[in-house]
Amino acid sequence: MTPFLHRELPEPLYSQLYHWIKKEIEEGRLLPGMKMPSIRQLTAHLKVSRNTVEAAYQQLQSEGYLESVPKSGIWVAEIEKSPLHPNEVEHPIKLECKPSSEVLVDFEYGNVDLEKFPLKQWKKCLSDAVDQENNWLFKYSEKQGEFALRREISNHLLQSRGVRSAPEQILITAGTQTSMALICRLLALQGHTVAMEEPGYSGVRSVFEDERCHVEPMPLEKDGLSVEHIQTSRAKAVYVTPSHQFPFGMVLSISKRMRLLKWAYQSEGYIIEDDYDGEFRYRGQPIPSLKSLDEEERVIYLGTFSKSFLPSVRLSYIVFPPSLMGQYLRKFAAYNQSVSPIIQRAMALFMQSGEFERHIRRMRKLYQRKHQALLRSIEQHMGTKVKVVGEKSGLHILLKLKGVSTLELIEKGLQKGVKVYSPLSFWLNPTPEGHSYIMLGFGGLSIEEIEKGISLLASCLHEEEIGES
Repeated sequence: MTPFLHRELPEPLYSQLYHWIKKEIEEGRLLPGMKMPSIRQLTAHLKVSRNTVEAAYQQLQSEGYLESVPKSGIWVAEIEKSPLHPNEVEHPIKLECKPSSEVLVDFEYGNVDLEKFPLKQWKKCLSDAVDQENNWLFKYSEKQGEFALRREISNHLLQSRGVRSAPEQILITAGTQTSMALICRLLALQGHTVAMEEPGYSGVRSVFEDERCHVEPMPLEKDGLSVEHIQTSRAKAVYVTPSHQFPFGMVLSISKRMRLLKWAYQSEGYIIEDDYDGEFRYRGQPIPSLKSLDEEERVIYLGTFSKSFLPSVRLSYIVFPPSLMGQYLRKFAAYNQSVSPIIQRAMALFMQSGEFERHIRRMRKLYQRKHQALLRSIEQHMGTKVKVVGEKSGLHILLKLKGVSTLELIEKGLQKGVKVYSPLSFWLNPTPEGHSYIMLGFGGLSIEEIEKGISLLASCLHEEEIGES
């Protein structure tokens, strides 16, 4: 918060500060639930007297723009807004909500289990990697990534996902967004149309927008994105999550996979397949990856260790068709590898030892138990008040709410100490229906926390019923 205060004006400084904060709140730049700087902090930052800040804050509190919470601080209050036009949809902004109680259970998506992680074995691999000979530690990494790791990834993909690839086709990257930025530049997608699922992963959509691509949203059907819309589009590439659509969780049917491949062959377009959590499927037979079905090298395959191992290693990879890898090596010849070779070598040792496969098997069983506990608790405590969406695989589900909006349940949940999230940001063009979903990630929670969280969340729905009656 850095308002420009005109000390030479006749208007007192406290009045200038008051009007500036009031305007920021009214125009939506300071949002309800945001914590304000303390009087002491703002006094020091603006180099004004304590009385100046106190007077401005007191006036804003008296008018209802700010509220003081004992032992917590000063917060932006909820103010009455003018009704939205029927065609307008409010875009959610993720912010730190004012704590009304301690957060007991946080259903944040993306967390992994801490207790069962093989930390001792991982530390040993890190140590062994540093101790390897030939002074490699004092050199740059191979530009595509350490060969030993690329070889292990190639073996793993063949066994687990049916993807046939050579280590020479694999590029190690520091995350999916880094992968996507490189692909956009390699395929020269700037100014061209790219298609992606609607809703879909907003982290990738942000990269497309930053790379000046025209993003065309493809509607979803019960068995994945609408291939008909792809066929009538002018897309040069399509980004898909076929094995576990994000965030709705459906699986792209085999017939649609074949039709999508046919589109790529006929249009000479590319399919970017993000297999972000393909290891964790709980129902039905494993679904072959698009890459494993590709006979004309039009699929670019993305993988990551963020869900199957650790988000903090920032370790992802691209499997390029051979022709594209040749183009990459020529176009990006001056680019150095972005992932630490220490992490890469340690991961290669971890995989060579068999620890990674054992870890995946343990995690699959553990996450399946958590997944079952989550569904059981929802059925027991919520019954027909919600509908479960995308429950066959992965580390999250959606709940479609009945009789209560997403924002209402998020707020009521926080009052009970349960934190849940809106998936509305995954829509390029948000619809009113998007306001009826909440997203529950369960990877980092214990079964006890899952059961407690759902029980507390269900009590919010019961309160809603009592309020209506």
